[in-house]
Amino acid sequence: MNWAETLHTSWAAVRSHSLRSLLTVLGILIGIAAVILTVGLGLGTQKDVSSQISSLGSNLLIVSPGSSTSTAGVRGGFGTGTTLTASDATALASSVNAPDIVGVAAEKNTSLALTANSTNWTTTVTGTTPSWLDVRSRTLLSGSFITDADQASAASVVVLGSETATELFGTTRVVGQTVSIDSRTFEVIGVLASAGSNSSSNLDDLAIVPQSTAASQLVGGTGSSSVSTIYIKAASDAQLSAAYQEAQAVLLNLHSISDSSSADFTISSQNALVSTATSIYQTLTVLLTGIAGLSLLVGGIGVMNIMLVSVTERTREIGLRKALGAPPWAIRRQFLVEAAILGLSGGLLGAVLGIGAAFLLPGVIGSSIVISPAAVGLSIGVAIAIGLVFGVYPATRAARLAPIDALRSE
Repeated sequence: MNWAETLHTSWAAVRSHSLRSLLTVLGILIGIAAVILTVGLGLGTQKDVSSQISSLGSNLLIVSPGSSTSTAGVRGGFGTGTTLTASDATALASSVNAPDIVGVAAEKNTSLALTANSTNWTTTVTGTTPSWLDVRSRTLLSGSFITDADQASAASVVVLGSETATELFGTTRVVGQTVSIDSRTFEVIGVLASAGSNSSSNLDDLAIVPQSTAASQLVGGTGSSSVSTIYIKAASDAQLSAAYQEAQAVLLNLHSISDSSSADFTISSQNALVSTATSIYQTLTVLLTGIAGLSLLVGGIGVMNIMLVSVTERTREIGLRKALGAPPWAIRRQFLVEAAILGLSGGLLGAVLGIGAAFLLPGVIGSSIVISPAAVGLSIGVAIAIGLVFGVYPATRAARLAPIDALRSE
């Protein structure tokens, strides 16, 4: 019996018990689809997290102040202190002090109510410098950003986030309009393009004013010179570590601190956040893929059961073929091909189901699913392997049947 005849006979045997074959294929199908979706969900989640983190800016270091202590002796958490100032940011921006740093932007954040006509909206008002746009890798939807002249004159101008503009005016076409911030009138000179949100805030809901304006008109008091955060942009990914060391050395010197473990500030990098998030989701992906793999094992056991039933039902057929001269390898090959057909069918249908679900589910679950061609190809290969591996014992059992015993069976 040649391969063409073997394939024809095996396909006919599978089709003759279509319902039983379908149920066997269903077990493998579900397992393959689960593996593809699990891997795709893991890759998609990693992509989403990386995108959210990178939205803060490329090659970015974030300097946060240390903790604060109240008059009652209660210590706040990291970031609650006023240990960072605008002069720190100026020193970090010096190419002499930090040659691997190409951009520095300090922020002074406070929550204030904005009013436009009869509409009000409370948002984060950020006092910063013109370098903020480049350091934070943001773009403008319309208008212009604050300038050095605005900073020098403490101009009453504001750049709105797209969501803030929509909440106040019902549209993002608001350049030239005026808003009231803390009872002071500001002219809207620009609107930021949408950037979505990160793990802690909505990047489209904010108002940007010159740092000098925030200090003199909105914050005031003893804390007017302090800043909430300093963002540092390194020249490149390769220079991020050098920029980190330079920023730490400059700040320790400015704050007269000799031991870095006693620093009244913290510096974090985006690479560390990306690496941590990626590691977590890779672990979850492996775990979920293992669980999905169990369903493939169950599907493989189903293939073995069906093939054993098939051997039992076709004992007389096997005996007759062997009596007519069919060698054991021909019998074994036929049953292995039948098992491979079941595995391949389950793999292909599972791949189709998995890919189809990957296009439909993101809109339902709100998370990206990235189809991995390697995962699809490997899953189909595993499905065929399952059919062959779990079909070996039934095929060997059929090949070992003695013709006389097989013909006597009822």
